[in-house]
Amino acid sequence: MAGMSAAPAESTNWKRVFDSWKAPCDPFRIAGNVYYVGASGVSAFLVTTKEGHVLIDTGFEETVGVIRTNVTRLGFAFGDVKMLLASHAHVDHVGGHALMKELTGVKIVMSEADAALLASGGTNDIGPTASDQMMAYRPVRADRIVRDGDTVSLGGVTLTCHLTPGHTRGATTWSMPVEENGRRLNVVFFSSLTLLDGTRLRGNPKYPNLADDYRATFAKLRALPCDIFLAPHAGMFGMADKAARAARGEQPNPFIDRASLLKAVSAAEKAVNEELAKETGAKSAGS
Repeated sequence: MAGMSAAPAESTNWKRVFDSWKAPCDPFRIAGNVYYVGASGVSAFLVTTKEGHVLIDTGFEETVGVIRTNVTRLGFAFGDVKMLLASHAHVDHVGGHALMKELTGVKIVMSEADAALLASGGTNDIGPTASDQMMAYRPVRADRIVRDGDTVSLGGVTLTCHLTPGHTRGATTWSMPVEENGRRLNVVFFSSLTLLDGTRLRGNPKYPNLADDYRATFAKLRALPCDIFLAPHAGMFGMADKAARAARGEQPNPFIDRASLLKAVSAAEKAVNEELAKETGAKSAGS
């Protein structure tokens, strides 16, 4: 969820934005055994293995149909998705988790904090939008809780959990190696660092240590090896442009983009520092 305002949906046109994010998108291979199967605005990534597949994010409930179509178009069986991970537990990334569970019996794997948010149907969030019905979704319970540094494995493929809290309490970045043209590359499935509009960094009763968590997350992500940067919104990693270039056969693989993760961290750090300065100024003026 990027910068959602606490203002009514009618005045901010968030319904229109959400609807645009749900539009279908052609699936494609990114690198190695990693594929894009999401909608045009909200990402979903398929990691294939010989014993079934891993899906990262479902988007909205309405985009599960897009994912199902795209997995099938790539020649894989939708029912072979065995494990479901998440970037963070907002409606535009896990809104389809309950339906995915119903359709496939998939095993849901999440961090403890985001599993609690998932079980609340999005109502136990840290920002002022938690009570907004647009942020709510069908609740579902996780099957496995992962902590920082834990791994999940399927069919010889292993992904590592990196807790990167801030955007949500349990926001999770995942990483894995892939082989591409004889090279080992580090793929990073980024969560998000966006500070939701109206969310206080200091003195937030729902998240007292929010600012400290952001700082720790920035340091952790800067240290994370990254050759291919992927993110929960297509626009965050230039999906459309890179996919078009890849379709033309451009080499090296356009998704190899080592600078994007550091750029994302620097931009988020700047935004957080500006908000902290604003809050400090407001407190000083009111004292």
